[in-house]
Amino acid sequence: MKTNNRRAAMVVTVGAIGLTGIAIAAPALADDDTYRPRPASTATANPGGYGMGIGQGMGSGSGFGFGFGFGGGMCGRLPVTAPQGTLTAAQKATLASMAQEEKLAQDLHGNLGARYDAFVFEHIAVAETQHLNAVRAMLQRYRITDPTAGQAPGAFTDSTVQATYDKLLAQGTRSRAAALAVGQQVERDDIAALNAAADGLTAPDVQQLYARLSAGSQRHLAAFTHWADR
Repeated sequence: MKTNNRRAAMVVTVGAIGLTGIAIAAPALADDDTYRPRPASTATANPGGYGMGIGQGMGSGSGFGFGFGFGGGMCGRLPVTAPQGTLTAAQKATLASMAQEEKLAQDLHGNLGARYDAFVFEHIAVAETQHLNAVRAMLQRYRITDPTAGQAPGAFTDSTVQATYDKLLAQGTRSRAAALAVGQQVERDDIAALNAAADGLTAPDVQQLYARLSAGSQRHLAAFTHWADR
């Protein structure tokens, strides 16, 4: 069971980082240390320091988290600064599918995070929300319909994505170890999908977005692997 203290710390941390106001922005990225377990005694206030966690900006104000100072988990807000290009019909469809991929990761990590005492899930679910918001903003830029709009957690318009989510969720609910293995698999799949999507792509802004999403997924994979190897 999760402790009330850890849940309270998580609420304060997530409240401090903020989840709104992201324009065309790359996902917030963090060092692997963000997700490493900390002794309970270190979950203390850090006035004047850098709040630990996944977020937009490095906010120098007070914050609560697991650990102190720069340790890891510090990340700046990284806007997509590259100019807009052109996308083929196939590339537009792929960009739309990326929204479903990011929503799958967000919903799955959030669901498993509610089941197991491993805050890596909840931290990465927050990051995946930023990933999804970044993809949605790019969809809006290119006037592409967002297939995830209005969809409840765990619900997808694509039947294949829905089947994948249901399968991975069933696997992850078997045990904590199985859940961590699912977390790794989701990130591996995201990296592979992003690499494939980047092939032949010429639009600079979408190239930049995919590169940053891939970098984030690689960090998430390392975090899940660290927890699985504990």
